[in-house]
Amino acid sequence: MSRSVLTLNAGSSSIKFSLYQLVHGTDSSIPPLPLMSGQIDGIGTNAHIKASDGEGNRIDDGDIPLAGDPETQHHQALEFLMTWLHRHAIGGQIVAVGHRVVHGGERYSRPMKLDSNIIEHLTRLIPLAPLHQPHNLDGINALCALMPEVPQVACFDTAFHRTQPGVAQMFALPRWITGEGVKRYGFHGLSYEYIARVLPQHSARADGRVIVAHLGNGASMAGLINRQSQVSTMGFTAVEGLMMGTRTGSLDPGVMLYLMETKGMDVKALTKLLYKESGLLGVSGVSSDMRALLASDKQEAKEAVELFCYRISREVGSLAAAIGGLDALVFTGGIGEHAAEVRRRVCLQAAWLGVELDETANADHAVRVSSARSAVDVLVIPTNEEWMIARHTATLLNL
Repeated sequence: MSRSVLTLNAGSSSIKFSLYQLVHGTDSSIPPLPLMSGQIDGIGTNAHIKASDGEGNRIDDGDIPLAGDPETQHHQALEFLMTWLHRHAIGGQIVAVGHRVVHGGERYSRPMKLDSNIIEHLTRLIPLAPLHQPHNLDGINALCALMPEVPQVACFDTAFHRTQPGVAQMFALPRWITGEGVKRYGFHGLSYEYIARVLPQHSARADGRVIVAHLGNGASMAGLINRQSQVSTMGFTAVEGLMMGTRTGSLDPGVMLYLMETKGMDVKALTKLLYKESGLLGVSGVSSDMRALLASDKQEAKEAVELFCYRISREVGSLAAAIGGLDALVFTGGIGEHAAEVRRRVCLQAAWLGVELDETANADHAVRVSSARSAVDVLVIPTNEEWMIARHTATLLNL
């Protein structure tokens, strides 16, 4: 019987999943196609599964009957997924499960095989990633109950950034606060790690000074040297840095003090505002989806796009200063990979760094979108966090 690794990325209302077959003797630098991948959406409302094989052929696309509160539905959705995998006879025997976990805190700088002590510690990190950590743990706890004999591995989005120098991780706060782990952690590490791994296939400047822009509903940027993280836009939580789909990005903390004093907003209200009501959605009043905003004629939508690109351009300069220049600029993530107009605006603003865009290549979504004269390689590389999770899981467990 063939053996496979299941990867899970459990969110508040969705569960992304992929299944990779374990094949020995293959080139691990070349990501294999998954046996299948998909997503369960609408948990808590109208649950729906959509899945396809590695070639993009649809396997399933239909509604799922779930009942109860969202936490109960999460567990039901995972039970459904296990039954669904068995019914479709995909992947043979699942011998391990790899989970994306957003926050590993100071303790975890590499993937870990999960046990009750580690799960308990990760639970204490929920306040640092309130949008993601609880649901990552929901997936872990459900799979531990459903498949107690199968080892589970946590792969942390913060781990890749532990190579940053100490000064890049510090806040200007009293040491009695920073001594308790209040520091800059950085996120989207699995995405950056994948880009760092495959970048030499696309650029002779891969080991130089590289800025990677992971642009999507969650957005961040990182500066790399020798393909190791030196600086990132996200810090203590995943709300700092760039403007995002519904998150503010960096915000003067005085604004929050003002809202607390004049509007009576408490922690719960501020959390909702910062994480769910701001960003592209809040500025535009239209949508958090960049595609909808680029297609909209509303002035507020145009301003949201302008602000998004402006914030990226500012961070390009900041990151270039931190790493001492710029040899390559990489776009990834849903917006980075598909929004040519966003790339165009950012590259125009980065001309002072030697960036020159090939307009035709950019419009065609080519891998290399810089001109032959550009002093900086500009690349568009689709990320693959799922493969990184599967690879880490198989390597850690020696499968």
